[in-house]
Amino acid sequence: MPRSIPPLPGLTRYTDWALVPDGLQTKTQLDRQGLKPGSGPVGQVLYHGNSYAPLYEVTTAVPKRRVSPAQRAVLDRARELQYRCRRCGTEETEPLGRGRFCDPCRYAMTLWDQHHQAQFLARELVADPAAVLLVVDVAPDSLPGAQGVAVVSVHDRQVLYAAPAGEYGSPERGVVVDRLDSLLADRLVVEEPDFMGPSRRFPQALLRLPTPEPVRPGRDPLHPWAAPHSQENPSLSRIWAGWFGWTERPSYTVACVPWEWGGDIPVPWSRSLDLAADGLSMAALLHRIADGTEPVWERAAWTLDEYGVGSSEASA
Repeated sequence: MPRSIPPLPGLTRYTDWALVPDGLQTKTQLDRQGLKPGSGPVGQVLYHGNSYAPLYEVTTAVPKRRVSPAQRAVLDRARELQYRCRRCGTEETEPLGRGRFCDPCRYAMTLWDQHHQAQFLARELVADPAAVLLVVDVAPDSLPGAQGVAVVSVHDRQVLYAAPAGEYGSPERGVVVDRLDSLLADRLVVEEPDFMGPSRRFPQALLRLPTPEPVRPGRDPLHPWAAPHSQENPSLSRIWAGWFGWTERPSYTVACVPWEWGGDIPVPWSRSLDLAADGLSMAALLHRIADGTEPVWERAAWTLDEYGVGSSEASA
């Protein structure tokens, strides 16, 4: 049943069409005769059992304004454009709706927006003297000399701190955590997710025993720099993925890291046991993204269709 339309106050109500006097009609009935109401409603009739339609006097109705040929041409043109993509010009069989973009163009523009946002974030990080890259390696089966931590400044690409991590619960690990608490206070921390490194690289691994249990999301109240899996801190791999534009499927609108999905495209920063060198490599990548010199995927959606890139260009 359609949504109820309440009666208008102060007007006579007719509960059946047979009760409506001659000379009273609804807007729809007048419209079919090329007329429109010339005065306000004088009554109302119940329809569908729960709605009232206003009634108007036929004697006061006036002819509807006719559409001129020029106006008709404009309306026809507007109706025609509802089926044509404003970016590539493709004609569709269904109206394209708000924005008037076909699915392939919407897909390309979505990935372009991620690409653009990645550069915007990279530029913010490069310009921020407080932004740092945090690289950790605390896997229990790593080489003895591999367990460590490094902090690299993004802005000037300087190693601010590099040290062995020590084992969980040891004085050496406590010194490292205390140093990070002091060094990373009020800083924007960028991290490399653990699936990108040769071993366990998420910062929260510094604070707990190595177990197969998943890391609980959210910030540690005592160590806010140790947000797990980049849910709080920006991730270098996500920034690069958005810039590079690789997707697992042709219709996938979220850029991914190829290594995450088993792709065969190598990431453009080093992944080794030299954490300071890896951090410097990541900082250099952020600078290249900020400058626009880092390559994108040769099959990135916005580079293939030859119709421009973002929505701003399409609407110009």
